[in-house]
Amino acid sequence: MNTHPSHTLHTIFIAATLLLCFACARMGTPDGGPYDETPPKVMSTTPKYGATNVKSAKKITIEFDEIVKIDNAMDKVVISPPQIEQPEIAANGKKVTINLLDSLKPGMTYTIDFADAIVDNNEGNPYGDYAFTFSTGEQVDSFQVSGHVLDASNLEPIKGMLVGLYKVDSLVAPTQQDSLLRTTPFERISRTDSRGHFVVKGLAPGQYRACALNDQNQNYLYDQPAEKIAFSERILSTSSRPDLRADTVWHDSIHYDSIVITPYTHYYPDDIALLAFESALQNQHLLKSERLTPQMFTLYFTAPSDTLPRLTGLNFDASDAFIIDATPHNDTINYWVKDSLIYNLDTLNVQLDFLSTDTLGQLVATTDTLWLVSKLTKEKIARQNKEKFEQWAKDYKQKLKEERRAAKRAEKENNSEAPNSPEVPETPSSLEVPLASLSSSSPDSISSPSTKRSKKKKKDDEEDIAIPPMPEEFLDYQMSNLQGMSPDKNIDFEFSEPLDSVNLSKIRFSIKVDTLFQPARFVFRQLPENIKTYRLYAEWEPDTTYQIEIDTAAFVNIYGKRSEATKRTIRMKSLDTCSTLFVVLGGQPTTPEGLQLSNWDSALVQLLDGSDKVVKTVKAQNNKADFYFINPSTYYLRLILDLNGNGIWDTGDYDQKLQPEPVYYYPEALTLKAQWEITQDWRPTHLPLSKQKPQKITKQKPDKEKTSKNRNAQRLAEKRR
Repeated sequence: MNTHPSHTLHTIFIAATLLLCFACARMGTPDGGPYDETPPKVMSTTPKYGATNVKSAKKITIEFDEIVKIDNAMDKVVISPPQIEQPEIAANGKKVTINLLDSLKPGMTYTIDFADAIVDNNEGNPYGDYAFTFSTGEQVDSFQVSGHVLDASNLEPIKGMLVGLYKVDSLVAPTQQDSLLRTTPFERISRTDSRGHFVVKGLAPGQYRACALNDQNQNYLYDQPAEKIAFSERILSTSSRPDLRADTVWHDSIHYDSIVITPYTHYYPDDIALLAFESALQNQHLLKSERLTPQMFTLYFTAPSDTLPRLTGLNFDASDAFIIDATPHNDTINYWVKDSLIYNLDTLNVQLDFLSTDTLGQLVATTDTLWLVSKLTKEKIARQNKEKFEQWAKDYKQKLKEERRAAKRAEKENNSEAPNSPEVPETPSSLEVPLASLSSSSPDSISSPSTKRSKKKKKDDEEDIAIPPMPEEFLDYQMSNLQGMSPDKNIDFEFSEPLDSVNLSKIRFSIKVDTLFQPARFVFRQLPENIKTYRLYAEWEPDTTYQIEIDTAAFVNIYGKRSEATKRTIRMKSLDTCSTLFVVLGGQPTTPEGLQLSNWDSALVQLLDGSDKVVKTVKAQNNKADFYFINPSTYYLRLILDLNGNGIWDTGDYDQKLQPEPVYYYPEALTLKAQWEITQDWRPTHLPLSKQKPQKITKQKPDKEKTSKNRNAQRLAEKRR
């Protein structure tokens, strides 16, 4: 057979290609050469790094030896002194440019701190901790101060907080110094990283005061009440000394090559602790009003208040019309309407007189008119009641039918089992139907009489059922968990609506002695901070069973709804299943104003779970805090120095120069097991605040540090396997 030459060449080409591919597969695919692990290097800058007497540096250029990019410039790059008009920062090829839009100040050192924002374009190797600096004066200032910004309430590191310094000037009056943060922008600034750490660079020798601010409007002033703030009366004096630092040189992500000791200049102070808080004195306004049900409406305010607003009914008499249920700081207030003639009105027209913050930040008397319309209308209530009754009637009929059918089945069974029961007579022949006639009849004609009788009987049965009224709807309430209860707890009764009466004669409380329950003493009281919560107090004993019996109508709410009869068993924990922790406090507490206290007896010691939530709070006595009946688990400790003795942590106030109440954490976890009694010594002031809170319960985790990836070493290790 003849073969065309072109076909032969085509076949040879395909065979050669397949052979080459096979050979390449045997030899291995080229890996493209080694990875670039070298961080970018600065080749030149305009103006020169550290230049002095710079008069016009509106555009700054930094050129590198390779293509670079800037990660998250808005959050990471900080220019000091602060720029009111935000600069333009961009990376283009091997160059980074900064356009300063503000005018340069004379005699000032300028610092552009990039942190670790500059990385090479290919592998992301960081040019870490880079700060470009120049001066418009005769010299470049090089001092630094550093520290941490923490949340004052829980010592959480705060990321992205603006930190600023003011130079202490003996010519400025103390009253002006005290209001600097409201009137004068920061002189030097920095921003906290993910650990809450900050470094303020480019400082001239001298004394400074530090503040921190969550600057929402970016004007470097504390002029928004909602801005989180931290301030310190500490005077910071700049200094430095030579020091040594140990740097680890890594071979790969697991193994290191060596530890290099590097000399450097250590700047002080480096232990500044700024405790940030939100002031309780927020701008006060009526946020909204809400009437979810006809019987109750709620007023929401933007800030706490010492007084309740005054209500005047415009279409009803508001005197003695409400039961008022307010939060401790009066920022959320529930008004329960007692009179049905009032709450059945479609709209409650109310005049509200309250204190509100004006444009000057002062509280002034304000009057507002509210039209409160219930979201749950009369029509919707009627429809819901109709649906409830229809469902009740349906369920009642179904239940009654099932009972009747069960009764008939029982009657048949009894008749079939009865002796000498008469035989069932045979069907008369006159009723017999010929087979031919049956086969020729239609199904409808055959079943029609029986079907009609069945439908008629079903209809008669339906009409025979008389629907009784719906059962009484009892008062709903919740009780504390009564199983495995700690003997140092009490039982809370939480009602959805305020009560009108409590009949203690209908509450019986008893303790189990041997096999019998015997009456026991108890106290039943309303909690002062919550009008809808009541507490049953008793002398509880471990590993003991109690019983509480509540008769019908023991509780009646303001709308006449009664409680249902109930009986509950209460089982106390056994000591064998619990742990005990004794905390012994050492050292000497100091107030934020520097006043030393003689003991820790004003402290609240809190036992925390793994989510930093409070499990139990104990007030210290004689420098001790004892925790009994603790479930075995892993716990942490927090201490609040309750200086005003109100039982809660209190925030600060910048205008009154009032710091928030001090908070401390025990730096380690505590493992408690059943039947263990542990005594733990704790000196709350022993460690700096930035090193106290355990990492396990710290929610603000540090970002992963940018480093060269050592991918060549990792590739070599993979090839050797």
